[in-house]
Amino acid sequence: MLRAILSVLVMTMAMGAAAEPSLGQIIRMEKRALAKLPADRLDALLSRPSSAGGITYSEQWLDGLPRAKGDAQWQCLAEALYFEARGETVKGQFAVAEVIMNRVDSANYPDSVCGVVHQGTGRKYACQFTYTCDGREEVIHEPSAFDRVAKVAKLMVNGAPRVLTQGATHYHTTAVNPRWARKFSRTARYGVHLFYRHPRELVQN
Repeated sequence: MLRAILSVLVMTMAMGAAAEPSLGQIIRMEKRALAKLPADRLDALLSRPSSAGGITYSEQWLDGLPRAKGDAQWQCLAEALYFEARGETVKGQFAVAEVIMNRVDSANYPDSVCGVVHQGTGRKYACQFTYTCDGREEVIHEPSAFDRVAKVAKLMVNGAPRVLTQGATHYHTTAVNPRWARKFSRTARYGVHLFYRHPRELVQN
């Protein structure tokens, strides 16, 4: 579409102001240009995936990004997303990442991603993220799923906007009903995850 518009502008400049094409001519030229586009390219142009700050919450968009790598903080977030949310939608994965990053920014939690993810680890089932203290070895059996959540982690540690959970600092799956959830404000739901903000937490993102 952009190429078609540019070609019209170039033709207009070449013809000169005295010979500007009519609206009908422009529409016909655009129709011809659109007719030459492959069907998948046309679908992509006409679709409107949800996005924020240049981020599109779709597997297709994520798969088009280069493979992610980073430092220890990125690694901690990527592993947390893999073990906590690899089966979720892309939005659900970003939402879980938002919770972790919101905790990093909160005075009530450690000030690093690794600190947040491993808070309380040591005693069985006494940690913040169950996979770190359930007594099972943390093994990545699905490399392709890890590659995808690793990209989400990279975007989030690099400062991607947090627009999905309204500042949530907690979540749980629909399989459980923790007591604390009755006192917190529910802010969002993605897939099987429900998101909450502590009443005393302010929304900063």
